[in-house]
Amino acid sequence: MFAVDCQGQGGGLAFLWRNKDEAALSFSINHIDMVITVHGWKQFRLTGLYGEPDRLKRRSTWDLIRNISSTNSIPWCVVGDMNNILHQSEKKGGRRYPSWLLQGFREVLDDCNLMDMEMQEYRYTWERGRGTNDWIKIRLDRALVSRTWLDTFQNAKLSNLEVTISDHTPILLEPDIPKQRVNSKRFKFENAWLRDPMCKNIAAESWERHKNQTLQVKIKETAYMLVDRGNEITGSFRRKSHKARRLSGQ
Repeated sequence: MFAVDCQGQGGGLAFLWRNKDEAALSFSINHIDMVITVHGWKQFRLTGLYGEPDRLKRRSTWDLIRNISSTNSIPWCVVGDMNNILHQSEKKGGRRYPSWLLQGFREVLDDCNLMDMEMQEYRYTWERGRGTNDWIKIRLDRALVSRTWLDTFQNAKLSNLEVTISDHTPILLEPDIPKQRVNSKRFKFENAWLRDPMCKNIAAESWERHKNQTLQVKIKETAYMLVDRGNEITGSFRRKSHKARRLSGQ
């Protein structure tokens, strides 16, 4: 874990990575920049950014992005609170966003060949005055990516998790979304499986294999393994049942 302390009541950044040998970094009070090297993945760059909240100093953030861009040409993603929007449609309520801020931010993306990732679910990431006549909603948090990054992570997904106690909602960037298994039937546990001692071993093995995953992932993967084994048990039981019926003349 690496952290940059907040300045007063604002800002603050933290970076956590399971294997420290896979990430090399540099930082300032407004960013943490990492070069990520993971076996099986193409090397890429990931920059966590906190945009300058003072509008009169916003150009310092834009210059920072440009400076980072000039130091490396590998696939790149910038993610975080940009404290800026790209279009008037990204703000609802309150006064219109200053046009010079919109134009300045767009120029940064053009200069650095970055694209704004589409946000899944709710589009706004900051709000104030919910439920009142002064309710303001705005998209301040986003992920900016290079074309080579998108080519590397073609299944990448950016989601707004919405639930939060902060005025910001957390966003989740998933670089590589595994393809979902096609399963037309809902999972049902068969009591007959309990007669097979292997079922308990299969469940324990699956739980251990996915011990670092979420509870939902553990349950899903265990279900897949049980279904594979359970079909063998159930199929064998049905074959024996049919054979017994034929012999008894039923």
